[in-house]
Amino acid sequence: MNTTILRKSVLGIAGLAFAGGLAAGPLHHTTTDTVDARPVAAAQAAGVDAGKLIPHGVQGAQSRIDLDPEQTANVKAIIAATKKAGLDERAAVISIGTALQESKLENLGHLGDRNDHDSLGLFQQRPSSGWGSPEQITDPEYATTAFLKGLRQVDGWQDMALTDAAQTVQVSAYPDAYAQWEQQAADLVTQHWNNS
Repeated sequence: MNTTILRKSVLGIAGLAFAGGLAAGPLHHTTTDTVDARPVAAAQAAGVDAGKLIPHGVQGAQSRIDLDPEQTANVKAIIAATKKAGLDERAAVISIGTALQESKLENLGHLGDRNDHDSLGLFQQRPSSGWGSPEQITDPEYATTAFLKGLRQVDGWQDMALTDAAQTVQVSAYPDAYAQWEQQAADLVTQHWNNS
């Protein structure tokens, strides 16, 4: 069994919780390891402003997953869409952290019985809530652009903790769950910002 099928099976077993018209990803994923939060050491070398990535430091224990090529491609797509929207590295960190929580950076289709709403894609956006058509919200560029449009409507998002900014856009049943992905999201932005 390949890791993508296994990961999707684990997501299905863990289940997805829904509230406020948007989906929240599972709070626990069996391949997630808790790690110590550390500053992004390579940020300066990569030409990324480390102060922009995590302006207030991470909140709580951090989680991390290994990414396969599909997930890495989705990271790059999120970064490219963020740049195209004219937003900075912090917006990419918030977007990637949100997608890590919502889908583990997998462009999920409808999960059948394991999905009691119509949530789809990297951000688990819902066509019935006005995010776009199923085809649109399973397009990583479109989904990211839609998420960023919502983020731009949040006053002061640049200065908010990731979990607060993400929650304001996503309206999750588990508003604090986004915080655990901030360090990995920052590390991914550091790694891919200049080559996406």
